[in-house]
Amino acid sequence: MASRIALISLLIALGCTAAIAGTTKRDPTAQLYIGWPNNGQVMKTRTFKVWFGLRNMGVAPAGVEKENTGHHHLIIDSPLPAMDEPIPNDEQHLHFGKGQTEATITLAPGKHTLQLILGDAAHVPFDPPLVSKQITITVK
Repeated sequence: MASRIALISLLIALGCTAAIAGTTKRDPTAQLYIGWPNNGQVMKTRTFKVWFGLRNMGVAPAGVEKENTGHHHLIIDSPLPAMDEPIPNDEQHLHFGKGQTEATITLAPGKHTLQLILGDAAHVPFDPPLVSKQITITVK
């Protein structure tokens, strides 16, 4: 499984996603990013807000099938999930299926990675997948 995820990550980085992506098409100019916290940020509290950014697409709740819309999933301390099946829903894969664009999370002290992936109405990544850059933060 780890080698499959590594391969998927490499293919995404190279822009080769057609064979591994979900089937819902998206705007090719769309961008997904974490607006806050910033990469390298030191968080002085364990509980803080994460702000989700999305350009050239819209946000809609899970289950709503509307062209060029999806909902956010926050990946914490985990590699990207499979791109051709629903995104897991667990402590490392947080779903924001009501269309939320920010969340308050609590993390243990230490270094953590955060990354966003946009899911379609059925929680499956788009074709091609829309993922943010992974950031690293330190929680004090």
